[in-house]
Amino acid sequence: MSDSAAERTYPTRPYLAVSAAIFRDDRVLIVRRGRPPAHGLYTLPGGGVELGETLEEAIIREVREETGLEIAPLELVGFRQAIVRDAEGRVERHFVILPFAARWIQG
Repeated sequence: MSDSAAERTYPTRPYLAVSAAIFRDDRVLIVRRGRPPAHGLYTLPGGGVELGETLEEAIIREVREETGLEIAPLELVGFRQAIVRDAEGRVERHFVILPFAARWIQG
């Protein structure tokens, strides 16, 4: 995502992100987050959508950047809203995440 992590803290708008459940044989890939927020937690790979990028382009790019894998997005499978408030009730983070089902190609 082109915006820095600091710019995504106490945002003025929600940020759009994508993730992928990547299927290979009878398994699904999960990754462990290496940076805040949610450092150390297991999740689906993904990240922010950049200006001018389609959702499919974004998930292909994010998965390649994070894992080195090449994937084929198959279908958008829903949405998730992640809204985190601080102790005073102010919105500290706000993401709308669109998860895809995807097929592993190589890597």
